[in-house]
Amino acid sequence: MMQNEKVKLGIAPIGWTNDDLPELGGEIPFEQCVSEIALAGFSGCEVGNKYPRDTAVLKEALELRGLQICNQWFSYELTTKSLEENRRDFEALLDFLGSMGAKVIGGGEVGNSCQGQLDVPVFEGKGRLDTDADWRLFCFKLNELGKIAYDRGFKLAFHHHMGTCIQSLSETLRMLEETDPKYVHLNYDCGHFYFAGEDPAEALEKTIARVAHVHLKDIRPTVLERVKHERLSFLDAVRSGVFTVPGDPEGCIDFAAIFAILNENKYEGWLVVEAEQDPAKANPLTYAKMARTFIREQTGL
Repeated sequence: MMQNEKVKLGIAPIGWTNDDLPELGGEIPFEQCVSEIALAGFSGCEVGNKYPRDTAVLKEALELRGLQICNQWFSYELTTKSLEENRRDFEALLDFLGSMGAKVIGGGEVGNSCQGQLDVPVFEGKGRLDTDADWRLFCFKLNELGKIAYDRGFKLAFHHHMGTCIQSLSETLRMLEETDPKYVHLNYDCGHFYFAGEDPAEALEKTIARVAHVHLKDIRPTVLERVKHERLSFLDAVRSGVFTVPGDPEGCIDFAAIFAILNENKYEGWLVVEAEQDPAKANPLTYAKMARTFIREQTGL
């Protein structure tokens, strides 16, 4: 059991309203989302596209429900834009997150990714870093942004992600090896590692020293097979239900092994349920409660 008072439990609003497919949950208002997050028993959340950008308004809504912001996705474009262009947007998000009391900035590389392209099969069109020079430049830029985050009291927790140049375990390990552990950390995601053909527990064992933020999601293996055989895009995989929450009997990931590794290594930080689904098919409150019950049973949190 994970009895660490330094571990907090949150959930992403992506099960209510989807940032990349806004038609999924488009009718669900912000107030319903954060109210149901609180009702399900979570203490924090990440930021979604319907969240007010006025920090006073957002703080009031969250404080009313006993919630805090723990992280937000940042769309790095290190493969396609200059460091200065990335820096402007990065610092603006740090300003927002800092005002909300968050200490982690997440996100993954979207510059040459197929993750947002409906017409590109996710297993065929992923982003790439083809040469050592590509890797050096990418990691240099990421490191520089990590320094900025560090100097402002944040941890940059980079998200390995399907469809991107940092998708596999080997790519993730190389990114970590070629960046400074003081400045660049990992947003570990068991669902994305499984999707990429990796063993999530093995991936966590090999990266745990750099993990600063954890996303918990499960995979429906029958849908994953469809994604492969029908050559679906990442967005169509999401729409088809490839992801689900921990505790769903349709999932397949060994969470007991993941929780054991986190506990053995005295992980400190947020555990965030982050499973994008179509809310018309998977009621967000029902699935949030399912995940919360499962995590309590598995970890004691």
